[in-house]
Formats: sequence, C-alpha cells, structure tokens
Amino acid sequence: MRLFTTVAGLRSHLKHQRQNKTIGLVPTMGALHIGHQSLIKSAKTETDLVVVSIFVNPIQFTPTEDLQKYPRHLAQDRQLCENLGVDVIFAPSPEIMGMAEDSNTSSSEDMTRVIPPATMTSHLCGQFRPGHFTGVATIVTKLFNIINPDIAYFGEKDAQQLAIIRRIVEDLNIPVEIRGCPTIREPSGLAYSSRNQYLTPQQQEQASILYQSLQRAKQAFLGGERETASLIKIVEQELSSSDPINIQYVNLVDPKTLTPLTRVDHAGLLAIAAYLGSTRLIDNIILLNRKPIIAIDGPAGAGKSTVTRRVAQELGLMYLDTGAMYRAITWLVLNSNINLEDEAAIAELVSQVNLELTPKGIKINGEDVTEAIRTLQVTAHVSAISAMESVRQALVKQQQSYGQKGGIVAEGRDIGTHVFPNAELKIFLTASVQERARRRLQDLIESGQGDITVNQLEQDIQLRDYRDSHRKFAPLQKATDAIEIITDGLTIEDVTAKIITLYREVVK
Repeated sequence: MRLFTTVAGLRSHLKHQRQNKTIGLVPTMGALHIGHQSLIKSAKTETDLVVVSIFVNPIQFTPTEDLQKYPRHLAQDRQLCENLGVDVIFAPSPEIMGMAEDSNTSSSEDMTRVIPPATMTSHLCGQFRPGHFTGVATIVTKLFNIINPDIAYFGEKDAQQLAIIRRIVEDLNIPVEIRGCPTIREPSGLAYSSRNQYLTPQQQEQASILYQSLQRAKQAFLGGERETASLIKIVEQELSSSDPINIQYVNLVDPKTLTPLTRVDHAGLLAIAAYLGSTRLIDNIILLNRKPIIAIDGPAGAGKSTVTRRVAQELGLMYLDTGAMYRAITWLVLNSNINLEDEAAIAELVSQVNLELTPKGIKINGEDVTEAIRTLQVTAHVSAISAMESVRQALVKQQQSYGQKGGIVAEGRDIGTHVFPNAELKIFLTASVQERARRRLQDLIESGQGDITVNQLEQDIQLRDYRDSHRKFAPLQKATDAIEIITDGLTIEDVTAKIITLYREVVK
C-alpha cells in the first residue's frame, strides 16, 4: 500500500498503474469505522485498484461547527486500510488542496467552488448547514479530477450528499459511476458514523430511537399510508417519546431530486436530523411504492433467459430481457458497416437508437430482430460490444427506467450489482462450462446451426466468461447478497420452482 500526500505524487503513481485497470475511489474524512470498511470492501470486490482519500475538508464546515475537534486518526486509518487491502491512501493537507487560509497560493475564500442546484440544498441538512454542500461538491469534484476513478463509493446514510454528487456528475459530464452502498448499522439499529464516538454508552442506546422511528413509519407505509404529513407525524411522535432527543428536522423528499413530497406515489426519502446532547445525528430510509424486482445474473449459457421468462410468467411480472437488448445493439452494429474497433462510432450509433421491448420480442429502429439476434455471428461479438462503456451506459439507463415501478424479472451479467442493486431478490444462476456447452450445442442443432463441436463451444464459453468477468465497466460478478443456484442436473422446472419459492419467502 502506498501513501501519498501530494497531487503530483498520486497522479504519477496512478499514471503507471491504471493501464487496463479499473480504479475505485472511497472519499472519506478519516476516523474510519465499519461503514467505511463496507465501502472499501465493495471497491475491492468491484475494481482493480482502490484509492481511499482521507481529508478533513475545511470548506464544508459551517462557522458554528468546530473543525478543529473533528477526529483525526491517520495512523489507525492507515493500518485499517492496509488490513483491507487498499492500494493507495491519498491524505493531502489543506494547503495542498488549496483550502488553507494561510496558503501562499490561494485561500479557501478565493478558490473556485462547485455550487449544486439550490433546489437540492435548500432543505434537509442544507437548510441548517449553509455552504456545506458547496464544500462537499467542490472537494469531491477535485478528487474526481485528480484521481479519475471509474467508480466512486458513497454511503446511503448521507442520502442528500449522495443525490447531490450524482446530480453533479450528470450535469458536469464527469466520467465516473457513483455507487451508493447500504447504511451499516450497529445491532441497536444506530447508523455507524464518525460522530458516534462522541456519544456515551447510554446515549448510543438512546440514539437507536432514530432508526426505530423510521421503521415505525415504514410499517405504516407498507400498510398503505402514503401522505407525507401522516408519515412525518409518526416519526416525530416516536422521537418525542425520548427526552434526550432534540429534533432538527423530519422531512420526506424525492430520493433523486430532493424535492419535498406531499405524497409518496413511487419513492420517498424519509430523513431525520436530531441532536443527542451536543452530537448531531442523521438517518434515513427509502420508502418504495413499487412491485418487487427479481435480478438474475450469471454467465452465458446458464439458462437465465428461459428461467427468467418462466418465472415472470408464473408470477405475473414483466420479463426484462437485457441480454436481448445487448444482442440487438450488436446486431445493429454488425449491420451498419461500422468497424468493431471504432467505439466512438458505436457510441454515436447507440446514443441515437430506438430500442423497444415488446410482448413478442424486440425491435430496433422499428425492425423486429427477435430471431436475427440469436445467430452465431451476434453471439461471437455481443460480449465485446456489450463491454463498451458507452453501450452499457445507454442500455442501463433504459433498463432502470423499466424498473422504476418494479414488477419485473431481469436477467443479465450485472443486474444485481449494477442495474438494480436494490432488487428485493437477487439470484446468481450458473453451471459448469461442460453443461453450458452441451446446452448451447443442442440449441444450435435445433435451429439448424449445429456445425460446431462441443470442444469449440467450451473454448468459446471459457473465453466469454473471462471477457465478461474482466471487462472494465460493470463486469460479471455475483452480488454479495445474491443466492447462487448451480443448475447442473436441474431441469428448467426445478430452477424455476426454486426461484419462485425464494421470491415468496422474501415477498410475504
């Protein structure tokens, strides 16, 4: 593990390390706890090189907040990062980042700042911490420009911060994927935070009422309550039962835009800020008014398409054939006389395509390609084309639009990890290479294309597995909370029944 304190040193190191590697960034202010560890572990799983930044950002503290008292434990943080396999720590000083009042080159008053939309900072924490999110947006943008990560990891506990960073990345066309990771909680339900160390053991026990109040509102929501005023009242009444808790706000807003809601029609972010003594605590949950989503991932030839279609049919859910979407794009590229190495031309093509899933199959630019996308030629090239970042970004956005109301079963390579990370049920469907080759050969024979050997199919499958799991953008991976089903020796009916049973256990 390397520790860098200068921009020049870090950039020089990453310049030589990033070749064909994905970089994951975990931005922190240090005092690392279990919540940070979960972010680092996700980055280790999903990227090749993990950078943890440790910087107590002076310009995100308001005048009433004590910057000097914020915990700083670099030696301990460094040891924790090393134990977790972090590759690089970036721990610059305020002077290096141009944010020190006594800097010879600039001061925090003179520096250029990134200002998020006022509609996203005028309520929740922004109402009580003027300038805070401008400070956050500025330092995060600086880190993105210095490190150029492929994926950056943020905790969902800081929901307003996460929504603002996503908006900045979208508005400023910053080429980084923002990954929100679930809130990590103590057994009592209290969300882990660097500020928890300020609480006495008794206060930590008392602080658990924040999560309890959110859960009380969630139960009402699941029972059919949709009105904001009623849901907020439930939280406030629960919090008021604890004398030490001093409520700062309880709000219900749109999770993406942070616009206040009067009613939760699709999704709502129910958020709390409260003081326990002199310690300010925040917490939140997402309320989803949608049907469940089943995400089925796995390597090629594991039977995902057939199983997914049957599960959707038996449960009365929509079948979202993401594999067909990528095949359709591949078919279009192959039939557009575009050089397969010309990713820029492919990006241009995909950005203007009209892709439509229908009950009978799939259309691209109005042409039905349901059968055409199943040829050996398409199969041979779909992995390489679907690995292109521009292709995946375009299709993931469309896939997520289908999932807004839920009620779908989706299959692919990164559905549970990337497309629908909040899916209620995640399945990783797999089988041995030999079994998948046998199935593929049978399919080809039935369609009159059986002029290929099992050995060649096995080699093709192994190569495709390697490409899918090593591609730079959204590689094939089993989600940490996915249930693995090995289908060797199982019939389609067996696998379908297993998934339906799991679904009914999750969705009661």
